[in-house]
Amino acid sequence: MQNTKCFLIAGSNCAENHPIAMRWINKAKENGAKVIVVDPRFTRTASQADIFAQVRPGADIAYLNAIINYILENKLYDEEYVLNHTNALYKISKDFKFDDGLFSGFDPENKKYNFDSWAYQLNAENKPVMAESLDDPDCVFGKLKEHFSRYTLEVGADISGIPAEKIKEIADTFCNTRPGSILYALGMTQHTTGVQGIRSYAIIQLLLGNVGKAGSGIQALRGEPNVQGSTDMANLFNNLPGYLPAPVHTDKDLRSYLVRSGSAFERHIVSQLKAWFGENATKENDYCFNYLPKYNSGKNYSMVKLWEAANSGQFKMLLNFGSNSMVSIPNRQIVREGLAKLDMLVIADVYEVETAQFWREKDPTTGELLVDPAKINTEVILLPAAFVYEKGGTLSNSGRWIQWKDAALKPPGEAKPDLDILDHIYHKLKELYAGSTDPKDEPILKARWDYGHEPDPLKVLQEISGYDETTGKVLPTLADYLKAPIGSASSGCWIYAGVTGNGNLAARRDNSDPSELGLYRNWSFSWPGNIRILYNRGSCDMNGQPLDENRKLIWWDAAKNSWEGNDGADVPDKTKGPDTPEGKQVFRMNPEGVGRLFTAKYFSGIPATPAADGLPHIGVRPAGQCNDGPLPEFYEPVESPTVNSLHPDVSSNPTVPIPNFLPGVTNHGSKEDFPYVLTTYALVEHFCAGGITRNIPMLNELMPQPFAEISKNLAQKIGVKEGDMVEVSSARGKVQVVALVTDRIQTLKINGQDSETIGMPWSWGFASLSPGPTTNNLTISAIDPTAGTPEYKCCLVNIRRA
Repeated sequence: MQNTKCFLIAGSNCAENHPIAMRWINKAKENGAKVIVVDPRFTRTASQADIFAQVRPGADIAYLNAIINYILENKLYDEEYVLNHTNALYKISKDFKFDDGLFSGFDPENKKYNFDSWAYQLNAENKPVMAESLDDPDCVFGKLKEHFSRYTLEVGADISGIPAEKIKEIADTFCNTRPGSILYALGMTQHTTGVQGIRSYAIIQLLLGNVGKAGSGIQALRGEPNVQGSTDMANLFNNLPGYLPAPVHTDKDLRSYLVRSGSAFERHIVSQLKAWFGENATKENDYCFNYLPKYNSGKNYSMVKLWEAANSGQFKMLLNFGSNSMVSIPNRQIVREGLAKLDMLVIADVYEVETAQFWREKDPTTGELLVDPAKINTEVILLPAAFVYEKGGTLSNSGRWIQWKDAALKPPGEAKPDLDILDHIYHKLKELYAGSTDPKDEPILKARWDYGHEPDPLKVLQEISGYDETTGKVLPTLADYLKAPIGSASSGCWIYAGVTGNGNLAARRDNSDPSELGLYRNWSFSWPGNIRILYNRGSCDMNGQPLDENRKLIWWDAAKNSWEGNDGADVPDKTKGPDTPEGKQVFRMNPEGVGRLFTAKYFSGIPATPAADGLPHIGVRPAGQCNDGPLPEFYEPVESPTVNSLHPDVSSNPTVPIPNFLPGVTNHGSKEDFPYVLTTYALVEHFCAGGITRNIPMLNELMPQPFAEISKNLAQKIGVKEGDMVEVSSARGKVQVVALVTDRIQTLKINGQDSETIGMPWSWGFASLSPGPTTNNLTISAIDPTAGTPEYKCCLVNIRRA
């Protein structure tokens, strides 16, 4: 970040929530960098901005798409980068259309798209057909110009609330001050169009050539010090560690899995199975592939959907480690109802959080219990867990640095680290299943599980890093892992390969930085292969030489016949020069090898002729898809105070069903009853659901209670002054909090009408030293159709004096 000349911070209040990132932003500012902040509120981050714009919650895509149109119309794009490193010239199927809010292939009954018409035109070898110039209307670039032409500055202003001249100022500043970096957090992702909002960022950065260079890119600022690590290790239901596709119900064997997922994943899935099942995983038994659970590919198993399933009685038992869903899940009443249907709830946490005592919550008005303990069968077991300083292991930060830490203290009393708890559960299970001949028990009985009598987190990291299965020794590097014959190496998470190959590299603490670019390559270890800046081939010209002499990352050294540099080269093969197909690739993990301005359907490596044995071909790599469209389109939130001016008949995202699985609880509100927009956010004083910070007296003194932040106009309208108690209500519930009347939120003009935003922090619950009403009583459980992220950041509410 210190190399950036211009920051667009939109969807992040990093001064409060990511202060370490803000340190490097301030260092860049000292060197003349510009800072642009777009937010529904004037935040502490906004106070440091050169340009600030207030946006209506959920309307970011409108102004971002206006910026994309402005770039295209004024030819502000980096033409060499676009031609060589994106799919701009690839021709799209003639069947592709976009009409009145719907892309081609929409199934209105199931609210899903068929992706076939989003494919490339293919030649006789099943490879994409390329246009001769960017002017071809069939090529991706032509589709971009057509799609985004509707997004004039005025249209972006009418929808987002940001004045047209301000959008132009943002566009001019960001486009003319490169390298530029975009920073976002939950403010952009917690929408029913969250994925498409980030796609708008990606298109802007690809058009400007702002990817792969020091000071460029898109920075996802993670909300905790190990969110990156949790996703690396398959925190998402449809992934295995290392972002491998999780098996689905149609994957009858390893071959069918590869037909669906691509041969590029074969080495990694086999090495993972070897890590988990050791000598029991052989080529003859498909490396124990069928020991893996398989999910129904037609269903969504993200967090909100799991609570839907719990309410239907699908689960008998829940193991809950470090999650406080009774505070953190939108429309949180569904959590309370779901917990009451369990036979057993096991909580591992530092404190007795709200989820651990859900049956104690009382109606704030009547004082009656909301759940009658005499009428439910849920047995609750609380396991005392060690806090972060009381356990060893690694944390992977937003920059993919895997950083080791030792336990600083012994846990108090009977508290144990998570690893110890899980290790104990596994050994007890194995003991209970001993002697079983039932095939369903084999994954437990045949697992390779040996982390010591007292489980050692370093042994876990070594398993994740990988072994040579022929010698039993750790694999030295990612390169050694990649060249090992399939089936001869193991790795619990292939992207971490090499982290313990030459000692525990995650524990390195050499803070020297010869590059002076903030790479610090001898401090800890970054995946993959200690590369610090992904896609860094994009920092060079087509001859392999740095485009920016002051920010040199890598270069082609013809004398050494190798890619050299200050960073590890992110290329398929370090010995393949810039005149080879491999040496040209910036985006080698995409099937096309280029950045995807349009997320087309494509599977590389599939021959045009049928296989002689009649079996489906195994291709190399499939393209990722966005379930709601190949290009970002603006849709109103599920609950909105206005209609979509671009296509009124398709106002909100057509692939998002309105939650209605629990009548009386999952209700949907209208602007007639709930005329204002609620957005939620975090505070510097309280962390996430507050299960820890609300038990720290000093923090409770600093921030003792939740509040509703409203504009002076709205306060005058409803007759409320600073400090008054107000009732905020939605179709799902209501809370009473104190009013904060402020200039930090202003009345916006949206489609010609005044629009008011109410801001509320969400970190309170009924337990702890500082209990308070939970904002997620109000929020809606509608989710993004691709990521499954809930729409916390915008729903309709009303407000009145309490």
